[in-house]
Amino acid sequence: MSDLLAPDLLTIDGLHAGYGRAVVLSDIAFRLAEGEALAVLGRNGVGKTTLIDSIVGVTRHFAGSLMLAGREIAGLAPEQRATLGVGWVPQERNIFRSLTVEENLTAVARPGAWTVERIYALFPRLGERRGNSGGALSGGEQQMLAIGRALATNPRLLLLDEPTEGLAPIIVEELLRALDRLFREERMAAIIVEQHAHKVLPITRRAVVLERGRVVLEASSAALLADPAPLERFVGVTQR
Repeated sequence: MSDLLAPDLLTIDGLHAGYGRAVVLSDIAFRLAEGEALAVLGRNGVGKTTLIDSIVGVTRHFAGSLMLAGREIAGLAPEQRATLGVGWVPQERNIFRSLTVEENLTAVARPGAWTVERIYALFPRLGERRGNSGGALSGGEQQMLAIGRALATNPRLLLLDEPTEGLAPIIVEELLRALDRLFREERMAAIIVEQHAHKVLPITRRAVVLERGRVVLEASSAALLADPAPLERFVGVTQR
């Protein structure tokens, strides 16, 4: 998925974060290389979304370091992090329902390799519905649009929070194929949160597993596919 000698894009060290006075994440540490896709796995309520939110900058930072391309971002506002290249696809999708597909993409676009037409090439459904309003799209199409909107900002790092949640199986397959292309061929650095390991391990290079706000397992995706026993311990059901 990425060159082993690729420089680190994201380095997290000793991160403690949460909401209000509540510390949800404790002593989180891992690295993400340029062009690498990382799966974040775990049961409900273990801190997966909080980890994404902490990289975006919408949690309370208690301690630890968040380095993006060698720059400390822990003290920066979410909009500053976005300017530096953090792209976010939240569970809520947050598309503009009253705008067309194309208007959704152009409204947030920043200069770079990811043009509107390139996004349509990744998600042909969006190209076919470019004149439709966001509210008229199916749930799967809205998810594709949410990812397309994040790509239109030309991020260095793409954060995806449960992108397959609630979607029909046939749409999940289509979405995962697009993400596989995005990670493998386009070499987009990404962190993808998912409850179901079998969906994301085939398209990611490495995985971390959270339990009670801590990283309890870090391994290559290939190793976990070959021997899912460590996952069973912390995640439970890993089969399809």
